[in-house]
Amino acid sequence: MARLTSDFFVSAHLRRCAAEGVFAALRRRGGAEAGAILVVVDRLDGTGTLYGPAPQSSYGAQAPGRAFSRLHKDEVLPRAEIEARLVREIDFDPDCWIIEIEDRGGRHFLDLSPE
Repeated sequence: MARLTSDFFVSAHLRRCAAEGVFAALRRRGGAEAGAILVVVDRLDGTGTLYGPAPQSSYGAQAPGRAFSRLHKDEVLPRAEIEARLVREIDFDPDCWIIEIEDRGGRHFLDLSPE
């Protein structure tokens, strides 16, 4: 089974968030076919969580369409630290996508890889 293109996944994920009553927006458009997708969850209290593609080694025998993992050790970080990390990610991969979700409970609706 072929993996969904980045633009299709992002569009579907934004719709999923809207269907759940959670505000989400495309903050940065990346490469349509295979740009990495980063997801910022803003807790609306000055903190947030940053998710990105899970390492390939974390995929089991049946790889999901897309799996994500938290890109930092602590559950939440100050927004300034997340923004600094995003700058580094964009420098590393200028084709990356960024989805911004605002949810006090930290909901993101992503498939997370087992840690």
